[in-house]
Amino acid sequence: MQLATSKKLPRNVWHKKKQTLDQQKQLFYFSDEFEPNLEESGPMKFVRDDVDSFEAKRLRRGEYYPEITLDLHGLKQQQSKQEIAALIAECIKQHVNCACIIHGIGNRVLKTKVPHWLVQHPDIMAFHQAPLEFGGDGALLILIDLKDDFLCK
Repeated sequence: MQLATSKKLPRNVWHKKKQTLDQQKQLFYFSDEFEPNLEESGPMKFVRDDVDSFEAKRLRRGEYYPEITLDLHGLKQQQSKQEIAALIAECIKQHVNCACIIHGIGNRVLKTKVPHWLVQHPDIMAFHQAPLEFGGDGALLILIDLKDDFLCK
């Protein structure tokens, strides 16, 4: 009879498993079934209920500068969801409160889906169609809740 012994994983293996679990946890928020009530006319924008609606205007005016940009050109929907989840996790880890997601226009699949995914994530405070210098109609600036009031502008 052999006894099961608990083996300690090497630090680098444990760290990689934890990162994978964190990314899977982030993906939980992105359902393709969810249909948010977003305005159809005008620029794409959203502000979470507990956030001042002026934040969307500040994003539109370029008062927030994106420190990280994610370009989704050429990616499929599932890959895009994974990349967005990783972006949000990395922003929180690096204390980056504003990022730019370039979804492009193309056949409008990602242009439609990306906002639907973002409104589901609890750490997204607001987003707005990006100013022209960051991608205009083919991009969104997102504002991330860092939970510790550490906002870099």
